[in-house]
Amino acid sequence: MGGTSAERPISLKTGQAIYQSLNRQGFHVVAIDAAKPLPEALKKKSINYAYIALHGPGGEDGCVQGLLEWLKIPYTGSGVLASAMAMDKAVSKRLFDAAQLPTASWYSLKKPRPLTAAEQTSKTHPSSCKGGMECRLDYPV
Repeated sequence: MGGTSAERPISLKTGQAIYQSLNRQGFHVVAIDAAKPLPEALKKKSINYAYIALHGPGGEDGCVQGLLEWLKIPYTGSGVLASAMAMDKAVSKRLFDAAQLPTASWYSLKKPRPLTAAEQTSKTHPSSCKGGMECRLDYPV
């Protein structure tokens, strides 16, 4: 629980709720804050199963899952590859499209190229357009 991502506060709440629930059910539970050196904490506590309660990068992207696999500790949730692909929204959308699953139209942004002169003077874009994303998509967005 916890971790170092911007989603740390919600991860701490999630972790506490899971900790309390498992404790009430009679399980021997150890809470570990993933903001601290995680490999050392996992080895020191000698846990035999990990219930992942992390949100955001570092917790949902396959990193912690890979560490747990390396340490041979079983865990909840998806594996390394599934976690990494699900965290990358463009990869997820490509997989959904390939499987012909219904999904909303989408556009993946990386670093846009400069607009051509014709694109800059296009009537379909607002006159305030200076080359940002609002110039690449027709309105309304």
